[in-house]
Amino acid sequence: MLVTRRIPSAVLARLEAACDVEMHDRGDLSHEGLLQRVQGKQGLLSVVTDTIDRAVIDAAQALKVVSTIAVGYNNIDLAAARERGIIVTNTPDVLTEATADLTWALMLGMTRRIVEGDRFARTGQWTGFALDFMLGTDLRGKQLGIVGFGQIGQAVAARAAAFGMRVAYTSRSMQPSPLGEAMPLDRLLATSDVVSLHCPLTADTRHLINQTTLARMKRSAYLVNAARGSVVDEGALVWALENHIIAGAALDVYEREPEIHAGLRALDNVVLSPHLGSSSIETRTAMIDLAARNIVAVLGGQPALTPVA
Repeated sequence: MLVTRRIPSAVLARLEAACDVEMHDRGDLSHEGLLQRVQGKQGLLSVVTDTIDRAVIDAAQALKVVSTIAVGYNNIDLAAARERGIIVTNTPDVLTEATADLTWALMLGMTRRIVEGDRFARTGQWTGFALDFMLGTDLRGKQLGIVGFGQIGQAVAARAAAFGMRVAYTSRSMQPSPLGEAMPLDRLLATSDVVSLHCPLTADTRHLINQTTLARMKRSAYLVNAARGSVVDEGALVWALENHIIAGAALDVYEREPEIHAGLRALDNVVLSPHLGSSSIETRTAMIDLAARNIVAVLGGQPALTPVA
């Protein structure tokens, strides 16, 4: 089997006890490198930045299972995998709490201007306390609008009461929830003070946040994206921020990672983090371990623990 990133030795040992393992441990594995190295492999342990397209599926004639160390699997061609009878697995649930925590860190960092203030202090520009200096915005009494109400969206909502926020949400199912009020996207955008994205990336959600939807938001509102980068049209977001259509944004994911739109990098009212949603030691270890156990189960003739296809 092929592992596309370095993994902890304990997890590697688990895999090596079950099968022959080839591990790429020198940074990103290019698509061309993946095409070459996946040939003859029965298992593939991958990450969200690996594009598992039809070309990869076709090159891996022996492949039985693709196990991604992520919840989302928009980088994997599920139709091609199904045609070949390849099982695809992901790592749900284990990263829910860490991603929800990071979402709130982004919210606070943005609305209280913590990152901007850090830059200001580090460059020696701060000259002392002033009553009107770098004023932020309180969250208490405001509405948090959550787009996508799966496990992560609900975990974000569950923390809102601690900050005195009421919750509105929109999702595909629109099932009632004690955590907040379900409402259509247009109404959520028009009434929310913070809009937080937690939907999967699909054909319907690609560029869900664009010039039209951004223009529906309050001019005092903030946008948070801890879902997938392409849910937001970054060019439109830069336009909205530069023209004060919304007040600010905090992003953990980007359309063309690791590239970040130059317009976003130039703005003070934007908080940028490098895809840290699940990046606690405990969470990443649990994700990698679950992904490995999925591989071991399938190659050992057992059902996958967390299959998606």
